[in-house]
Amino acid sequence: MEFLNTIVLTISITLMYSSPLIFTAIGGVLTQRSGVDNIGLEGMMAFGACGAAIVGFFAADPWLGLLTGAVFGGFLALIHAFIAVTAKGNQIISGIALNLVGLGVATFITRRLFNGAAQSNTVPKGIPKVLELLGVDKSNSRLLQSAEIDLTVILAFVIALVVWFVLYKTKTGLRVRACGEHPGAADTLGVNVTLIRYVCTTLSGVLAGLGGGVTALAIAGRFTPSVISGQGFIALAAVIFGNWRPIGATLACLLFGFAQALTVILAGTPWLPTQILAMLPYVLTLLVLMVFVDRSTPPKAIGQPYFKGQE
Repeated sequence: MEFLNTIVLTISITLMYSSPLIFTAIGGVLTQRSGVDNIGLEGMMAFGACGAAIVGFFAADPWLGLLTGAVFGGFLALIHAFIAVTAKGNQIISGIALNLVGLGVATFITRRLFNGAAQSNTVPKGIPKVLELLGVDKSNSRLLQSAEIDLTVILAFVIALVVWFVLYKTKTGLRVRACGEHPGAADTLGVNVTLIRYVCTTLSGVLAGLGGGVTALAIAGRFTPSVISGQGFIALAAVIFGNWRPIGATLACLLFGFAQALTVILAGTPWLPTQILAMLPYVLTLLVLMVFVDRSTPPKAIGQPYFKGQE
């Protein structure tokens, strides 16, 4: 029974850590499929986590907090869209800058609102649990307690399926992919490349902000400068590992979530230092990039500004 409880707990923790990665990685798939490279997802997650934690604390409403996190992330992404699409600027430099701006502004706002502290107060009300919503009594069952997951886990998988359906089963998705593969041909056929790239880039920030909000509200319970700590870059690695496909990216996020779950499950093991465990998700990220970066096929026009009339 103890072994089964450990298995269920590992799955539950894996899903918990995977959900913010899934939100962010799906956003990365959207923007890169449209041809805009967005490596600023880390900063958008941090900014979203800040907004979610602040509103979640003062309003005592986790859903309003998540909505605010999405708006915060979308705002940074809109800036990136302007630089990348309208100003034809360097998308890598813009993404790096937004990573610094997102975390820096988030920390500044937190210090102003919480008496100089770099972190927010603990959010009084977290994301509802699935079993709680179903009315299941888990007080006398360790197995049910281990199986508890947040509603945002379900939402993450739903969004991944919706984005997969839109990208590969609808005309809108075909136009998005055309903008990332051959924007000149798409433009010739009447597709508004600028509009699609703006929408997809902004949505990537909205989803990254949601991912940050989930991290702050469902995992950490507050905002701190280290609450994201590389998850945006892990989500980018998941996009590459998943070959720029929503389902592939989701499965990659589950793998990275499992690596993070192991750091929790194996904590306290005498022969395994905690420092090694803490490195596990990031080492896995580097290994994945080393092995799969040459085997993945990115959209042909990714990172390339489009000028009207170009072939």
